[in-house]
Amino acid sequence: MKILIDMNLSPDWVLLFQNEGWEAAHWYSVGEYNAPDYQIMQWAKANGYLVFTHDLDFGTLLAASKDAGPSVFQVRMQEVRPDIIGKMVVESLRRFEPELKAGAIVTVNEIKGKVRILPL
Repeated sequence: MKILIDMNLSPDWVLLFQNEGWEAAHWYSVGEYNAPDYQIMQWAKANGYLVFTHDLDFGTLLAASKDAGPSVFQVRMQEVRPDIIGKMVVESLRRFEPELKAGAIVTVNEIKGKVRILPL
């Protein structure tokens, strides 16, 4: 699995994901820091990445476009540092990996995870 980390999350996620055997890149390393969300989505789709974010706009973009990708993994928690929620995120990514590979939006919080299959 290839994971593109949105600007609203720490670059520290890259190492955590790489240590789990996944390819990971933070947006700052591949694009402009002030790029609009649609540009991040286009890059992720063209390069086979899912988008890891704390931002709800990516789901809105997918709904409006009716595209089947890229997949989006959203964390909906106040605390989003990898040293605090990293274990839960990794467990959720593994749990929902088949859906994410097929095309989905996965939203997780402290209590549950929710999957919506693409296109919306």
